[in-house]
Amino acid sequence: MEKYQIDHAVVLNLSQLYGNGLRLEEMKRALRFQNDFNAKIQQEHSSKFTCGFVVHPGYGRGALWEIERCVEQLGLNLLCLPTHYMDTIGTWRCIFDEENEPIFELANKYNLAVEIHPYDGEKFIKLENTAWRFHLIWMLAQCADAYHFFTLNGYADKFPNMRTCFAHGGQLAQMNLGRRIQGFDGRPDLFEGKQHPRKSVAHKNIFFDTLVHDTGSLQLIVKNQTSKQIIMGLDDPYPLGEMESESQSSYPGKILDLAQDQKILTSEECDAIWDDNVLQWLFGDDKKKKQDLINKIIS
Repeated sequence: MEKYQIDHAVVLNLSQLYGNGLRLEEMKRALRFQNDFNAKIQQEHSSKFTCGFVVHPGYGRGALWEIERCVEQLGLNLLCLPTHYMDTIGTWRCIFDEENEPIFELANKYNLAVEIHPYDGEKFIKLENTAWRFHLIWMLAQCADAYHFFTLNGYADKFPNMRTCFAHGGQLAQMNLGRRIQGFDGRPDLFEGKQHPRKSVAHKNIFFDTLVHDTGSLQLIVKNQTSKQIIMGLDDPYPLGEMESESQSSYPGKILDLAQDQKILTSEECDAIWDDNVLQWLFGDDKKKKQDLINKIIS
């Protein structure tokens, strides 16, 4: 962090510990372990790290209790959720199924930031797990599917104190926007009671990270969503992260440097993606919480 002058990092939860397929007690222990661990990191190194916590939506009431515990007892304010999860009868569901609205109501009550990240695609997409297809292709499809239902249900407006970020730039969702609009307009009978996809474009409560690996994809996010809805994404230390790597000719922030060179973003917009936009996602319009974190970082 010091080498690249990164003063503070947001730490998410391990996707591998989402708990899908585990028995109830095992799942509770796995989630509680990482939530307690993240809380300890944040408490002991509050000037360096803001940490997230995770719940399993399949156990509704238990998920709500864990949110309350993590916010009120552990002081965590970033809820990490999977794009898809296995329910108690073994059915795979999208996180933004309407039955999960109590989770979002609580996130709205606590003014939480939410991170949506894909995993476990190989458990419900019936294809051979080869050539890293579930990381390189299907993770993006999972994010697009979650974004599809998030916007159709109008959750950015229904829960105005909840700010949601989609991992990996919501890359496929950006390219798929026109098709979704065409489908909504062409088959309105399939979308009764749903919100038009256009209403969520560039919404102030929907964010996307920069982890898309090429400036063409980043430019599409900027065009669709504006630079204000983009936050820095590193995914360090994973092989698909933007981190120091000779073989990948990579370093933290490389894509923003390239975007600035290609005049996709200004230097001011790049600075905001590293800083102001992240604070807006984490805390919304709560100026006190923003300033409290800034004070911890510079103290």
